[in-house]
Amino acid sequence: MAQIVPLISSGIAGPLGVLHLPRLWQKASLAAAGKLHPDYPGIGCGYDQMTLDALGINIDTFKAFIDTKPSYTQLESWIRSQPGVNLTKGNIYKHNAAIRGYIHGDDVRKGILDACGLPDDGSVNPGAVDLNNIDDWNTFWNVEIKG
Repeated sequence: MAQIVPLISSGIAGPLGVLHLPRLWQKASLAAAGKLHPDYPGIGCGYDQMTLDALGINIDTFKAFIDTKPSYTQLESWIRSQPGVNLTKGNIYKHNAAIRGYIHGDDVRKGILDACGLPDDGSVNPGAVDLNNIDDWNTFWNVEIKG
């Protein structure tokens, strides 16, 4: 069975405007189907938990819904229907700013850059979204292209 490297960036939002939500859907859906590459958590404690917390969605409730294999737009519709969900423009803006503004620790940055053959000399944007993209692309290349 294929083990898929998720390539939707945390810097992408769907119609609700919530950054990282499309990536969370992709990773959680792949994990539920047994198709997620083992280097990735289906639902992790970083951006995944930040996104669920910002929306006011319980992780177990989210996992149970993901197990029904919803499309992305079905997920957004479900989120809109959840009691207590916080979809105000201000809340989404605050969440998106937290996603965009997150900076990995020095050890994580260095590990990603080393694995990708890039110097840790300040020439690469230090934002976690950008570093995570580079890491995903490198993992994808190693698994699917380089072989």
